[in-house]
Amino acid sequence: MSILHIDHYNLRADSVLLNALRQFYCEVIGLKIGARPSLNSVGYWLYAGDKDVLHLSQISPDEIRQCHVKGTFDHIAFLCDDLQNTESQLLKKGIPYQRSKVAQTGHIQLFLSDPAGNRIELHFSPPCKL
Repeated sequence: MSILHIDHYNLRADSVLLNALRQFYCEVIGLKIGARPSLNSVGYWLYAGDKDVLHLSQISPDEIRQCHVKGTFDHIAFLCDDLQNTESQLLKKGIPYQRSKVAQTGHIQLFLSDPAGNRIELHFSPPCKL
């Protein structure tokens, strides 16, 4: 077996947090709700272009998921464009973020957190539209 690339990642939450995550990833990050097969759970598949990259699934009644915990997972990164507009929208929506530049490559990284405390990197390749 060879790994070709990351296909998607999945977040599981109760219905209230699930809807907050859907809203955040659509309105702040820019993913779009798309086709999802009929599954045994409530949820959404969120797309970047034609590719489902984030699956949101509602937990079962007896399942407990912790938010805002530190483990080995640090962040997920999305390759983005239009740095200036992205920063403007984050500021307009009151979304706190940290900005850094990779000196050796010129990449710009914006780090922020979703409503469950998962960190997200918005990654901009040079030349970044400043």
